[in-house]
Amino acid sequence: MEYKNLEGFDPSTCISGKVMRINRAVGNIFRKYLKPFNITDSQLSILFVLTKKGGLTQRQMTDITILEKSSLNRNLKRLFDREFIQKDQFPIIEITSIGKSFVNDVIPEWKKAMNEISHLMQEDGSDALNLLHQKIVIR
Repeated sequence: MEYKNLEGFDPSTCISGKVMRINRAVGNIFRKYLKPFNITDSQLSILFVLTKKGGLTQRQMTDITILEKSSLNRNLKRLFDREFIQKDQFPIIEITSIGKSFVNDVIPEWKKAMNEISHLMQEDGSDALNLLHQKIVIR
């Protein structure tokens, strides 16, 4: 059998592969600092969004976090179980005082992760990341 598409094929140029490897490397750094808090990056992102934006619907959170609906639901359930969020004003989801206190306690370790990553990226990497975010996510 002939595999003509394999000639000249270079997976090292794959944009998706590069982005996934960067994501895993950055995720490993965050996990190192967040491990004592038993929280994932996605869950913390949801708490950060709710801390800054106030109450939101699930649809609004999906749009902001760019999480798949099933991933968002799974993470919301874990946050509800820990009493970090509530839906007393359904369909609005809000962060609780327990959640705000948790975010307050996590921020110093989150900052350490941010500093480590920023040091690795340096200013030109940070500028490139901001540019890619603007071109691909914000559009």
